[in-house]
Amino acid sequence: MSRERLAGFLGAAFAAALAADLLALLAGSGTGHLVAKPLLMPLLAAYAAVRGAPRALVAALLLGWGGDVFLLSDADWAFLVGMGSFAAGHVCYLLLFGRVRTSPVLGACYAAALVAVVALLWPDLPADLRIPVTGYALLLAVTAYRASGLGPVAGAGGALFLLSDTLIAAGVAGWPQPPVPDFWIMLTYGAAQYLLVTGVLTPSSAGRPLPTGPVAAPSPRARPRS
Repeated sequence: MSRERLAGFLGAAFAAALAADLLALLAGSGTGHLVAKPLLMPLLAAYAAVRGAPRALVAALLLGWGGDVFLLSDADWAFLVGMGSFAAGHVCYLLLFGRVRTSPVLGACYAAALVAVVALLWPDLPADLRIPVTGYALLLAVTAYRASGLGPVAGAGGALFLLSDTLIAAGVAGWPQPPVPDFWIMLTYGAAQYLLVTGVLTPSSAGRPLPTGPVAAPSPRARPRS
């Protein structure tokens, strides 16, 4: 099987797994969610790797998989470990983004949103989660902001990632939730990771070359990446 066909198969498998997970959540099938959710990031990581993704991107996706698995548990320790795994994934994203140029105005908007959300959530968060959630929120906001430097596709992915995790934090704080909250969390999360991958593998959308340096794996052929 050619690399192009294998990439197409893996991309379709990721889309199918995400659709299955969303349908399971809408149907209230906990078993379906337990089966489908852990498949998402390994399939997306394999898709990215076949397309010649930098190692940092693959690592970020696999660390996201670790977070996905731990967050399937309701235990407080699992929540913290899962959040730590996602945080490590965001560090990989930041290494990958490097020194791309970003908008100071957008940075100010993300900073204002971060301060507002943390200030509103703080009183309602469990005391032992306030500092970890705040630190993670800062890292996530920086990732979303830096992603915008790769163009609108990656920027949208970063923004959706921020939205998805904000929904999780709102649930932890006991705020009112939309109907079937896990559906919206997984929809925005799945779309976020896919858009980040696409934005990195197709930097032509941003008019910039691929990130270079020790975090980038050799590409099988010259082309932009997400």
